[in-house]
Amino acid sequence: METWLVTGGAGFIGSNFIHYVRECYPQVRLVNLDKLTYAGHLESIEPFLDDPMHIFVQGDIGNYELVLYLLKTYRVSRVVNFAAESHVDRSIEGPAAFVQTNVVGTFFLLEACRAYWNELDGDEKRNFRFLHVSTDEVYGSLGDEGFFTEATPYAPNSPYAASKAASDHFVRAYVKTYGLPALLTNCSNNYGPYQYPEKLIPLIILNAVEGRELPVYGDGLHVRDWLYVRDHCEALCVVLQEGKVGEHYNIGGESERTNIDVVGTICDILGEILPPAENEFIVKSGRSLSSYRELITFVEDRPGHDRRYAMDISKIKNELGWRPRESFDSGIRKTVKWYLENMEWCNRVTQGLYDRRRLGLIKKG
Repeated sequence: METWLVTGGAGFIGSNFIHYVRECYPQVRLVNLDKLTYAGHLESIEPFLDDPMHIFVQGDIGNYELVLYLLKTYRVSRVVNFAAESHVDRSIEGPAAFVQTNVVGTFFLLEACRAYWNELDGDEKRNFRFLHVSTDEVYGSLGDEGFFTEATPYAPNSPYAASKAASDHFVRAYVKTYGLPALLTNCSNNYGPYQYPEKLIPLIILNAVEGRELPVYGDGLHVRDWLYVRDHCEALCVVLQEGKVGEHYNIGGESERTNIDVVGTICDILGEILPPAENEFIVKSGRSLSSYRELITFVEDRPGHDRRYAMDISKIKNELGWRPRESFDSGIRKTVKWYLENMEWCNRVTQGLYDRRRLGLIKKG
């Protein structure tokens, strides 16, 4: 039996990865290690909590002894590291947690994996892989033209991006120095089911449904490449199985959109599925809205807000044969429908933890 250790498997991308692997690789046993911070929830992996092929362990990647115990006990052959603090606004407000988890935590995880791997021999040693999941934000900001490639120099502009850049460098160093068979991926902005509502897309969906203002930073013309999370999970499995040790791969959706376009698209889809005149929140408020676009409100920009991200994914397409299945139009429609059908999940995971207030503004004076 092949066993994979998935860290951060109760978070957004991690939980989607658990769903994807259980569906597409049913023969793989998963050990899911998650600290269950505000953004990690058992509700996201509820279908698998009684599944003998999914073993959940609450714990920290920075706990060297625990990680080593899990690796040895379950004879792990693959490690996929999703565990991270990931919200830029929160990193501006409190960077220490990002350094602790993303940098120090990744270091101890690498140390445990190195100790375990050094004790393996034969096929177990040859087949072991460590996959570190990172972000395009480590590359900094693009102008109006061009794309991030795997050769783009790192130039992080937020505490979050800096912490992920540091963890990426540690992974690379462990390959070069110790020979640890690791791989690295850098993805563009993910969206889809189970994303914590502090992020743009779920925040806009929930605020619109409740008739709240839809905050758009700055002029709304910041550009991101949007990647449907299931496509990302498929790409990670391809890299895990076919990728070359020591290499890193950009993963993107080839779907560039400005933030204001994303918000407008969500408003239009909601208008089709749940017209404002049929929305009980809007009706009870006594407001008269012809379109959810009327809720759009431009707010003070994020400090150090990167203007544009865009990914060149030629390497993973040409070398590993992967490409995204979802367009933004198809993926965002699925996402809006999922949130409308899972409002209870949204309420449970945010209750007492997040009230959708603005984070990450630097106090002046």
